[in-house]
Amino acid sequence: MKKIALVASIIAIGLASPVAAQSSPKPERLKADVEKLVSFGTRHTLSSATDPKRGIGAARRWAQSEFEKIANACKGCLKTELLERNMSGPRIPNGVNIVDVLAIKPGKMGWDHVIIIAGHIDSRVSDVMDFTKDAPGANDDGSGSALVIEAARIMAQQPQTEATIVFALLSGEEQGLMGGRLLAETAKERGWKVSAMLNNDIVGGTLGTDGRRVENVVRVFSEGIRASEDLAGQMARRNSGGEDDGPSRSLMRYADNVAAQKFPEVTLDVFGVRRPDRFARGGDHLAALELGFPAIRYTVGVENYHHQHQDLRTENGIEYGDTVDKMDFDYLAKVTMLNVLTARALAEAPPAPSSATLGGAVTSDTTVKWDAAPGAKRYRLYQRRADAQVWTFVRDVEGTDAVLKGVIVDDHFVGVSAVGPNGAESVITFGGLPPRR
Repeated sequence: MKKIALVASIIAIGLASPVAAQSSPKPERLKADVEKLVSFGTRHTLSSATDPKRGIGAARRWAQSEFEKIANACKGCLKTELLERNMSGPRIPNGVNIVDVLAIKPGKMGWDHVIIIAGHIDSRVSDVMDFTKDAPGANDDGSGSALVIEAARIMAQQPQTEATIVFALLSGEEQGLMGGRLLAETAKERGWKVSAMLNNDIVGGTLGTDGRRVENVVRVFSEGIRASEDLAGQMARRNSGGEDDGPSRSLMRYADNVAAQKFPEVTLDVFGVRRPDRFARGGDHLAALELGFPAIRYTVGVENYHHQHQDLRTENGIEYGDTVDKMDFDYLAKVTMLNVLTARALAEAPPAPSSATLGGAVTSDTTVKWDAAPGAKRYRLYQRRADAQVWTFVRDVEGTDAVLKGVIVDDHFVGVSAVGPNGAESVITFGGLPPRR
């Protein structure tokens, strides 16, 4: 996706803290963490949960200990938690205890505004049921796991934000997206109001299967029509023309805006792919989408399929297997920083208005009404022609309704964001028709 030219009103995009004051991800530390994860031999979900040196259990205990080190260094600013549930499925026919490892940084709004940064800690080889062979899982998804831990190190040093931030290492992804489902269902059961989930899966390589190298692009996948919407909601979105403006798509644009600011730490172009995930494939954010939480997936600009889900071997001169030497840690550091900057911007802002509705049929003016967002001092109106993708700033307002004089609703889309007392801004909520019941 092309970088969006931002209007002056959103240049800061919620970054109240100077970027220069933030520590940057360290490629050498990311590499050390991936190497440590690989050292457990396999992290297959069905591997040993009790062996002290090999298997998924040893990897999870190490990850929890890293979170606890971060918590100790910041004098308890993080709280660690394990989510556990016995789960089964086609790839877990006899059931297994799925364990997600969390580190939680409480925000001022508690569980009313939650940002999740996630990656999956498990790995696999060619046979998804083989839990005995070495499965290094360096890029898939040691890269995402190292990113989550590094993001926790950086963000633990920063002042408390409005949002609670959850750093999540998920198990069972390769066996059917189990850990993502466990996290999403737990969030729903506990009443968390998840404003964004940033899922990171395969984020540490730059060399593709066909030899092309892509060092400055990260793909961000997002849904348009919401998986969580019933038929009435889907029809209302269709009739409003909002197929490209669901919360997940808006979150993708937000991440693109952050990247477009071109901080020295982030020299990445966000390629916003208008699909929930790769073609005919899936990731841990899909369960969040199904339950109505805005979620996106970060993935490398080009994948190498020889280094995913493969037994370690060499055939016809081609090396197969997901090993550390195939990774690019400078690139992984960039994607990590983009996650940190995006999560920080979201966390410093209020949550977005939960809904916005338009009126003005058969008139020359458009009326806009929206739900109040907790912690918002004012709101920011945007519009764009119905044949455009780029929002144009209109004005700030302090109430929860406005009239756009001379704007014909048939020809324009309208959105609204929430702005906090610190000037930090949420994602944009698309204005549309209310569902017919």
